[in-house]
Amino acid sequence: MKNKKLLIVDDELSVRESLKQWFIEDGFEVDTAEDGNAALQKMHAGPFDILVIDLKMPGMDGITLQRRVREIDRNAAVIILTAYGSVQTAVEALKMGAFDYIMKPVDPDDLSNAVRNALKQKELSEENLRLKEKVSELSLPAPIVGESPKMSRVLELIRTVAVTDATVVIRGESGTGKELIARAIHAQSQRRFLPIVAVNCGSIPETLLESELFGHEKGAFTGAQYRRKGKIELSDGGTLFLDEIGDIPPRMQMDLLRVLETKRFSRLGGNEEISSDFRLVCATNKNLEQLVEEGIFREDLYYRINVFTIPVPPLRERREDIPLLVEHFVEKYARAMGKPRKDVCAEAQAMLVNYQWPGNVRELENAIERAMVVGLGLAIVPEDLPLRLEAEGREPPEMTLSAVEKVHIERVLREMDGNITQTAKILDIDRGTLYNKLKRYGIRR
Repeated sequence: MKNKKLLIVDDELSVRESLKQWFIEDGFEVDTAEDGNAALQKMHAGPFDILVIDLKMPGMDGITLQRRVREIDRNAAVIILTAYGSVQTAVEALKMGAFDYIMKPVDPDDLSNAVRNALKQKELSEENLRLKEKVSELSLPAPIVGESPKMSRVLELIRTVAVTDATVVIRGESGTGKELIARAIHAQSQRRFLPIVAVNCGSIPETLLESELFGHEKGAFTGAQYRRKGKIELSDGGTLFLDEIGDIPPRMQMDLLRVLETKRFSRLGGNEEISSDFRLVCATNKNLEQLVEEGIFREDLYYRINVFTIPVPPLRERREDIPLLVEHFVEKYARAMGKPRKDVCAEAQAMLVNYQWPGNVRELENAIERAMVVGLGLAIVPEDLPLRLEAEGREPPEMTLSAVEKVHIERVLREMDGNITQTAKILDIDRGTLYNKLKRYGIRR
């Protein structure tokens, strides 16, 4: 019990002193207080692991003191001392968060056991919190790379909605990173310690999608040889991510709407109703409003899911983020392949920035992965990039001012062999300004 601090609060001096000696012999650091106000003063002076509080005291009683203690330190464990006639009040204290109550006259052995058990529970709770924090760190999604105004707005929307339980629709072209955004929402939510379960509604045949979502009982259909839990059931307590929700067949849309409204469903071939408390995040690359007009997507389901929308811009509309993404993917694949990190020559950088990227970030990542595989030099050059970038990428680049500046600084720095003084002189800026720009653009010497 070394370094464990205990506060005994009782209006009887004999009780305070006898319990103090008892727990000092047990190895505790012990302090005492004769009433509630004195106890609160000592609480403000420093934290205590355990408080032993008499229920009946003049002035502030034990119940009131317990409430005040929890306002100061929610982690402090409280044990109540009570006479026989006040057992009902002691039970009330348990409901308010007290760990235990001990009957007077106090048996020191009973109180010692209660204190030790309270400390064990407190340590388990603290360990559980540390493990949750560790799990949270280990389960962080891949970073969302981008500093453009449009991506800054996306990050702001993620922070806004993540702390709520609202249904989210993420809208954007294929390859823009919609699933990455869904995982960022989950990672910043109160549900982050439970799983996010993803279902790509567009890649699963209609005959299998119903079983994938709702699960099935043994014998529900030919080939169903065992019971199987569906994704909705597996996402209980966490997040259900339905990618390409616009591809859900009309026949299943009514079933999904019912689940969203009641959070209850039955497996295929079963009669038992199952409940699942999940948060829904959807994504689509289709115009849901047009699908509603065409009768392909149910209007009531559309209004049920369209609570909070996050539009994700295509890569061609945030070109200033391309150099940052290139840097990110170069480092990612250098680590994965066990290769040294490569620079990107100015001409290749210009091609990457100028290209239209119909496949968005996914296509850019594939291009950098290929360049890291086939490139033999210390830098990525145009010949390392996919051929489809040639025609479009060698045209005069439609680059933002910041993208042009980054490419120019990299070229001059490379020509000066990384010499900061010479580079700053040619660029006609001071060394401090150059260092700030290198940091801002993620340029390495």
